[in-house]
Amino acid sequence: MNEPVYSQEKVLNTAAHGLAFLLINTALIILCFFLFIYGVAADMPTLLRILVLTASSLYGFIVGPVLYAGLKIVKPNEALVLTLFGKYYGTLKKEGFFWVNPFVSAINPASSPDSSSATAKPEVKTEGGKTTTAYTIQFPKKKISLKAMTLNNDKQKVNDALGNPIIIGVVVIWKVVDTAKAVFSVDNYVEYLSIQCDSALRNVVRLFPYDSDEDEDEKSLRGSSKEVAQDLLRELQSKVEVAGLQIIEARITHLSYAPEIAAAMLQRQQASAIIAARQKIVEGAVGMVEMALEQLNKNGVVTLDEERKASMVSNLMVVLCGNRDVQPIVNSGSLY
Repeated sequence: MNEPVYSQEKVLNTAAHGLAFLLINTALIILCFFLFIYGVAADMPTLLRILVLTASSLYGFIVGPVLYAGLKIVKPNEALVLTLFGKYYGTLKKEGFFWVNPFVSAINPASSPDSSSATAKPEVKTEGGKTTTAYTIQFPKKKISLKAMTLNNDKQKVNDALGNPIIIGVVVIWKVVDTAKAVFSVDNYVEYLSIQCDSALRNVVRLFPYDSDEDEDEKSLRGSSKEVAQDLLRELQSKVEVAGLQIIEARITHLSYAPEIAAAMLQRQQASAIIAARQKIVEGAVGMVEMALEQLNKNGVVTLDEERKASMVSNLMVVLCGNRDVQPIVNSGSLY
């Protein structure tokens, strides 16, 4: 099966120079104007007069002005996708002033809901207590931007790998690399990218938990944002390849639990943090007690039997692990 003509972008590198054509066509129209006057006023055979008048009027009043419609101006990082009688003609990507077939038309489905007609946008103004409505005519934008653009979709509620509902938002930086696919393969490449971004985000988020407390090597949305962004970029790029788009970067901009479970998850995080902190405190206290007993025995400061060691260890653990300040008690007698 033969592939469609627009499956490959055709860049028009041989378009005529617009300024040269403008000067030549203008000079020819002026020449035809003088030939028309000369044909009317000069004494010449009737057949020759008819030929001169017909040729000069045909080019000067019909063909010449129509050819001006082929003049196109392309700015840097812009492109014009041209069609000729419904068929893909080519794409102007190089910046400059060009002349192409005057019967071609530029198309950009993402410029407006109806890119073939102008729209009137109402603007309400209030001056001196009087309200007036002014209409601004907006013509559809035919040029396609090749610049890097940003897509910032609305935040979504998605379930993570553990089934917890979370609120997540992403920003995607993208650009058009194949104008033919962007115009002809999808209806509106901007809307297509937005929908595919939501779909790819759901597919990626459901593979990761929000947070991983037990296993530090496990990837999570909160702790492995770079890895999640890379997976999202690959997933989204595979979906928008058909539209001729390139995903430059994808980053998570917002991440939180859904309101219905936010309070419970906050308590869980607080409990996990308290347990982790207590574990560190106990580990540190045990090390300090071991060090204290070792230094006492090494320097011969005091000789402690097993019962006194147990009492000392108990007192030190209470002092080091307690939440409140210790109230010292002076014992002037013996331990026994």
